[in-house]
Amino acid sequence: MHALYGFARHADEIVDDLDDDRPVAEKAAELDALAADLHAALDGAPAAVPVLAALADTARRYAIPRRHFADFLTSMAMDTHVTSYATDADLAVYVHGSAAVIGLQMLPVLGTTVPLEEAEPPATALGVAFQLTNFLRDVGEDLDRGRVYLPADELAAFGVDRDLLTWCRTHRRDDPRVRRALAHLVARTRATYRRAEPGIAMLEPVSRACVGCAYTLYQGILDEIEAAGYAVLHRRVAVPNRRRAAVALPGLARAISARARRPSPARGA
Repeated sequence: MHALYGFARHADEIVDDLDDDRPVAEKAAELDALAADLHAALDGAPAAVPVLAALADTARRYAIPRRHFADFLTSMAMDTHVTSYATDADLAVYVHGSAAVIGLQMLPVLGTTVPLEEAEPPATALGVAFQLTNFLRDVGEDLDRGRVYLPADELAAFGVDRDLLTWCRTHRRDDPRVRRALAHLVARTRATYRRAEPGIAMLEPVSRACVGCAYTLYQGILDEIEAAGYAVLHRRVAVPNRRRAAVALPGLARAISARARRPSPARGA
């Protein structure tokens, strides 16, 4: 998991580090070089950066298809030149690489009690749900990066466009049209979580508690967005620590119990 996260974070920071003022073309070139180094590492060549050595080892050990990493880098490259998405179908192309494949990368590591292909659709849905939640929480910060990750046509149905979002961000003001649009998108995101939920029971028992906690707490971000009256353009909502503890501590107990019940590997295995 550290290897998968480290690679994703390394690539993401190439395009999203606000302190990095290099030209976009230079960032795009660095992503291209990273993609070439990744494929070389997956083919067994010495890794250009340590995180690629860890990733290549993980990919081989768990038979993670390389297309999931390539699709991720494709979406990261989109961040160097795409600043908005006209429709949900357009956004789905980006989200597949930025989020859906993360669920697919993690699935072999987490382990399943059903055939892998049966668990892939809910794993994909969970990755998408997490990403959509991030988009809603971070809409103001994304505007600062020059991007809008909310479908333009669905915003327009409520009378919202980039200019209005920017005005709300700049003037630290709310607007009823924005609230209605965000409420609609929150409801759609909750539907994605519902499609993902059956996948938790498909995981190995030692993995269920961790993913279940993430499932609950990430939905808690949507609760906080609603509680804030959808005023997220000039503030960043977060799940309170007391709720995190209330969810995480029982989850930790379940995880420890599941590990204790797991059969020990055969001697010499």
